[in-house]
Amino acid sequence: NSSSRRCLPAVSTRRIRCPNRSHPQPAYSCTGGSNGDDAWATRMWNTMRARSRQRSARAFHSSSNAASEGGSATPTSGGGIMVASGHPSSHPQVLVVPLNRRPLMPGVIMPVRVMDERLIQEIEEMKARGQAYVGTFLKRTEGESENVDPSDDMHDIGTFAQVQSVIRIPDISADTLKDEDDKASSGDDKVDVKAKAEARVRAAKGEDGGGGATLLLLGHRRLRKTATVRHQPMVVQVDHIKDPKVADRDDDDVLKATANEVIATIKDLLKVNPLAKETLQYFAQRFQDFQDPAKLADLAASMCSADDGALQEILDTLDVRERLQAALVLLKKEVELGKLQADIGRRVEEKISGDQRRYFLMEQLKSIKKELGMERDDKTALQEKFREKFAPFKDGAPAHAVKTIDEELNKLAGLEPSSSEFNVTRNYLEWLTSIPWGHSSEERLDISQAADVLDADHYGLEDVKERILEFIAVGQLRGTTQGKIITMVGPPGVGKTSIGQSIARALDRKFFRFSVGGLSDVAEIKGHRRTYVGAMPGKLVQCLKSTGVSNPVVLIDEVDKLGRGFQGDPASALLELLDPEQNGSFLDHYLDVPVDLSKVLFVCTANVLDTIPGPLLDRMEVVRLSGYIADEKRAIARTYLEKTAKERSGVGEKEASISDAAMNSLIEDYCREAGVRNLQKHLEKIYRKVALKLAKAKGPEASKKMGQARNKVAAAKKALEAKEDELKKVNASAKSKKTVEDAEKEVEDAKEALAAAEAAVIEVIESTAVSDPIVVDAGKDLIEYVGQPPFQTDRIYDQTPPGVVTGLAWTSMGGSTLYIECTAIHQNGTDKKGGTLTTTGQLGDVMKESSSIAHTFARSFLARRFPGNTFFDDNALHIHVPAGATPKDGPSAGCTMITGMISLATDRPVKPNLAMTGEVTLTGIVMPIGGVKEKTIAARRSGVTTILFPEGNKKDWDELSDDIKDGLEVHFVSTYDEVYKHALSAE
Repeated sequence: NSSSRRCLPAVSTRRIRCPNRSHPQPAYSCTGGSNGDDAWATRMWNTMRARSRQRSARAFHSSSNAASEGGSATPTSGGGIMVASGHPSSHPQVLVVPLNRRPLMPGVIMPVRVMDERLIQEIEEMKARGQAYVGTFLKRTEGESENVDPSDDMHDIGTFAQVQSVIRIPDISADTLKDEDDKASSGDDKVDVKAKAEARVRAAKGEDGGGGATLLLLGHRRLRKTATVRHQPMVVQVDHIKDPKVADRDDDDVLKATANEVIATIKDLLKVNPLAKETLQYFAQRFQDFQDPAKLADLAASMCSADDGALQEILDTLDVRERLQAALVLLKKEVELGKLQADIGRRVEEKISGDQRRYFLMEQLKSIKKELGMERDDKTALQEKFREKFAPFKDGAPAHAVKTIDEELNKLAGLEPSSSEFNVTRNYLEWLTSIPWGHSSEERLDISQAADVLDADHYGLEDVKERILEFIAVGQLRGTTQGKIITMVGPPGVGKTSIGQSIARALDRKFFRFSVGGLSDVAEIKGHRRTYVGAMPGKLVQCLKSTGVSNPVVLIDEVDKLGRGFQGDPASALLELLDPEQNGSFLDHYLDVPVDLSKVLFVCTANVLDTIPGPLLDRMEVVRLSGYIADEKRAIARTYLEKTAKERSGVGEKEASISDAAMNSLIEDYCREAGVRNLQKHLEKIYRKVALKLAKAKGPEASKKMGQARNKVAAAKKALEAKEDELKKVNASAKSKKTVEDAEKEVEDAKEALAAAEAAVIEVIESTAVSDPIVVDAGKDLIEYVGQPPFQTDRIYDQTPPGVVTGLAWTSMGGSTLYIECTAIHQNGTDKKGGTLTTTGQLGDVMKESSSIAHTFARSFLARRFPGNTFFDDNALHIHVPAGATPKDGPSAGCTMITGMISLATDRPVKPNLAMTGEVTLTGIVMPIGGVKEKTIAARRSGVTTILFPEGNKKDWDELSDDIKDGLEVHFVSTYDEVYKHALSAE
């Protein structure tokens, strides 16, 4: 009875649109295509609108055919027709439309992309004959199919669907290939072979942007495929599955409650996903009954964006209760997903709207301030900033600097902020206005106060201290000071770098240090050109900016280790910097404006002078630091190093100590170098081990108290520095007398607070001190702390035999004794060869030449003094200088080698405890040598009591302090005859 059936409502194709991929897929989703591409949506619906009227006549004819098959039809608003159902008996076999994505649910309309041309043609023939019905089956994922039958690639349960329309999509690739073929046949050489090949590949793979057709399918009921009838295109035998009747549906409270929950969840989904509204409207128009559980379950599943497997499970589920439960689960997940999506969108929108609101308000604020004259634009504000920075230095700046800054400010005013030149000019002005043009800090020209500062920081170093006091005295008499270039040369660890900081403190100047060891780029000294990206001025301009004064103390460390690379020679760049006649107008490559460095006090440090280029060394005033003798090391250790080591280790003043014997052993047997750096390391090592013992004895509670006390000291020091800086600012700004007095009182209070905090630290140390202090003594006790001594003694011989003489050598670590061993080479037989000389001991070229000179002179001297002695004619000699692994070079061992040969030839030992040094010419003249202080220190350390020095070194000996010369007998010789007299003569 046709009246008992409801006609399918008209559905306008204008209401069907492709949803945004970011939202869950509704019933009219662009899914199920053979390749999953959704780009066809716009073209499809536009084509449907254009062809709708053309299909109207054919649709009316199709209506009668559909009615004859047992279904009622209603014309649509677009002129088409939608048939409610085809009778199962009329369709035992159906044409298969495979689905790659999302199964088609009964009661749902869905577009499907098809690329199989034979399948499309057959469907179009069916449409031409009347209504077309097909079976849609979702393809299995890889690994699910057994591949026994081609239909096994698809799930068994599918959907019986009516083909609403077939829309051809233009084949773009085919058009491209046709155009290319036409160009090739016409002889056009401009054929894009690559594009043609790509188009053919896309066409073969079905990955192009066109071709095939889009089917608009309406699902009716479930199908189960039973057998494959045909493969291309596929036709399968099917069983039509009807939804089972639910007995006493109105009385089934659980099912009814589930259905109501599904309806309520759908309402919640509509709040968070408006795209589901169209699916619900279509369902209401077609069924008008939300209480049918089977249809409601299919509706709920179609509104979800679940994965294909979950939707296929619902399609496979025939039990209405289970299907409704599964659909409710998916629907709940969809609601939660929609809420999360809405929350993310709301947060992003709030952030964007908040930023936009702030931006608009800031722009309005700028406009209001600009109208009121309260603020100018960024470029004007930048110009004002630079003018304010330069104002304190403008009076003392040279005319060329003022002119350059004014020109750059005018240039900046005409540039757009977005241009690259704007940033270059801004950075250039930043540096130009940061330099303290003509601004010098007030110096302390008090000689006695400067001497106290230098003595408090360093022991000894009288040469350096005297030179600094001379500098202060000249400045005091002239009323002004000028820069100088002082170079301190000496072995490592003698205090070259630290004396620079003491000089700055003594003069009350700002201090800046940079090392040029290994420096190979001239730009580090003279800056980069402004045309380079990331260009910066050189170190001296950076020094002026960081110190804020034009007369700092600049320490150039390791000047003897300058490198040289393809970027230039930094040593040559230092010539202008360290020349008093040139650095008054030092030209930095970046600034390109002369800068006055004549008031800067340059202090350079070096270990040796040999590697410093001659022109650069000529500009330096050299002050030598020879190193420390044992007495000086002992005083330095007790006065400075031991105290510092205790503070760094947290050991109290009375908790531990080192005995005098242990200190002497530490200096003589462990730390023989000229400096005191190694001695400092050993003292710190000792007190670290002492701290370990004390910590075990005191426990963790003492550590907590000490930490709190030291934190208070650090805070007090920081507060004192802040108050002192504030006082300097107050004094410079010429405030009232009361303001200055208040600032001075705050400084005094900060000093008292610091003293109280330091006293608290001492109190904590004393309160937690152990009862028995730890005393480190010499011998096994010292070995326990620092290990076995690396040096036992420099003396190899208590009494040197004939042929062995003690010499003195200079090293970068100070001085050392050097033994010269000479012996005759034993020869068998009567044919003995004499007059030859062999040298070993890793001697340098200069020292080998000295040995040859010594051998020649020794033969002539022996022949003159002892005419009958033919030792050198009869014997070949071998000279060795221990230790063999240490390289040795220099001419000062000449007299020592001659003495060793003469001693061997005359079989007379050298007088005990005697050492000598000096270069000897072929005529026997003894030439002066260097390193007198270091060699004298080495002689004292080795127990030498008599030293032979060249006559030319008498002035160097006279400059030595009395404590170094004490206990030594020194003879100055000018010829080797005098050396022989003091060393070998029996007179």
